[in-house]
Amino acid sequence: MHPAVEELLELIELEQIETNLFRGRNERHAGPRVFGGQVLAQALRASAATVEGRYPHSLHGYFLRPGDSRLPILFDVDRIRDGSSFTTRRVRGIQKGEPIFTMSASFQLAEDGLDHQFPAPDWPSPESLEDDTRVAQRLQGTDPNVMPWATRERPFESRSVYPVGTPQPEAPIKPAWYRLRATISNDPILHCCLLAYCSDMGLMSTSLVPHMAHTPRAYIIGASLDHAMWFHRPLRVDEWFLYDRDSPTAVAARGFNRGSFYDRSGRLLASAAQESLVRVRRDMD
Repeated sequence: MHPAVEELLELIELEQIETNLFRGRNERHAGPRVFGGQVLAQALRASAATVEGRYPHSLHGYFLRPGDSRLPILFDVDRIRDGSSFTTRRVRGIQKGEPIFTMSASFQLAEDGLDHQFPAPDWPSPESLEDDTRVAQRLQGTDPNVMPWATRERPFESRSVYPVGTPQPEAPIKPAWYRLRATISNDPILHCCLLAYCSDMGLMSTSLVPHMAHTPRAYIIGASLDHAMWFHRPLRVDEWFLYDRDSPTAVAARGFNRGSFYDRSGRLLASAAQESLVRVRRDMD
């Protein structure tokens, strides 16, 4: 198994230290701050550990403080409600006695119902695109839009329709294909947790796309403020899926971003939305 995938799977399998209380570790090669997608995945896993026979359909989280990657995170789950069809959980991620993250998650008993969706966009296939990590490694040190973390292999392979170093679209869009770098079990909760991890990859920077030519990524102080997801249909993260992202607006040092996940057959698997802090560094003038 790919080392980055193996590490991520270990991070998601939390240590239960008391009823409703779990402890999670951080990625070994993380920067000083914890990656938001990791916290999302771990918080969803902690919530799901207190639920039986139901699967997540939505989560809504707020990033309250920067997470310290040197310290473990405690996840305290509050069992808000167990209804006949829906189960609600609230979870706090805690470091140094203070919450760094809070999230509400809802789980639903499987039901049949009406079914429709918008059609999937027609982007090039992943086989026709280059691995984003290889692109970043080639451009490292020559392109201010290539950040240090972009050059290391992460658990998900990504192939962008508009990779860094190529002409960017005028519209604030950022379509890319993703796939976990190893085949994993059929556990649907695990696949949802891993999609939550992936959902924070490249979402904030979608609001930067129209500005990259005159305000490169290195000029931006960015952080996720909040994050929401809706899980629509059964999914697998170890098969190619499209993450089609756009940014309707950026204003007041905040960028608003949306994303839709499609499998290769065009099924809409999940949706995401996030508002992020996007400040231009004054010391780069």
